[in-house]
Amino acid sequence: MNNFLHWFVIIIAVGSFIGCGLLLWWSSKRQPGEAKNGEVTGHVWDEDLEEYNNPLPRWWLWLFYITIVFGLGYMTFYPALGNFAGISGWSQVKQYEDEMEKAQKKYAPLFNAYAAKSVIDLSKDVAAMKTGQRLFSNYCSTCHGTDAGGVTGFPSLKDQDWLYGGSAEAIKASIMNGRNGSMPPMAAALGGEQGVNEVANYVMSLSKAPHDKAMAKAGKIKFAACAGCHGMDGTGNQAIGAPNLTDNIWLYRGSLGSIKKAINQGRSGAMPAHKDFLGKEKVHLLSAYIYSLSN
Repeated sequence: MNNFLHWFVIIIAVGSFIGCGLLLWWSSKRQPGEAKNGEVTGHVWDEDLEEYNNPLPRWWLWLFYITIVFGLGYMTFYPALGNFAGISGWSQVKQYEDEMEKAQKKYAPLFNAYAAKSVIDLSKDVAAMKTGQRLFSNYCSTCHGTDAGGVTGFPSLKDQDWLYGGSAEAIKASIMNGRNGSMPPMAAALGGEQGVNEVANYVMSLSKAPHDKAMAKAGKIKFAACAGCHGMDGTGNQAIGAPNLTDNIWLYRGSLGSIKKAINQGRSGAMPAHKDFLGKEKVHLLSAYIYSLSN
């Protein structure tokens, strides 16, 4: 925060408190020409509802004054005035780091013990998997669902259909380093809308879904443009995350319209790396839990 904003915040914040106090003090005094206490002010509503000039209760006034003093004290004690850090030295970053340090000391031995086992052995440890499930709920369920069944655009982790492989090593690599999947728009390479329709029907034929046989036959030839990623037989390539098109398991649904949209516009998706965020030990345990879901 630059120097101007620093003083601007201080003046506005402190001035607001002082202004509230002065306004309260001024409004609690009888002004010249006003009606005396207990007399009507002359304001009338609904013909017979009159306003009396009665003072505010003293306890209410003092309570308001106390809140103003408390507010000023709070802004002095905690960081609330521009760049002023507050006399307490508190900050949300420091509190977070302190809490993380305490948690690390408490739970590090547990995660270190889990890290000493292989992913496959750890996946058979009932107590470890309960902890792994809680990790999954906290860090993975937003995308993959609370039951790990996935949603549109985010794969299920419970079946045997894996974009980058379902081995213990592949799962751990995905969590540690993240994944970036991208399919380019293919309409131009396929010759426009007609080619897209033909290839989309051919793709549907690979999984035995209802399709136009004549279009699928023509699309089989044009599918060569897609074979570099998905393979000539359409079974995909886990080395680059190209999905299998023959098993009727779809990341973005398997309707004709959805497949045509993917071919026309392409697809892109990213899974963030969790290595620095969770640490190697937690990633190891999380990998074991996810491995256990399909094994």
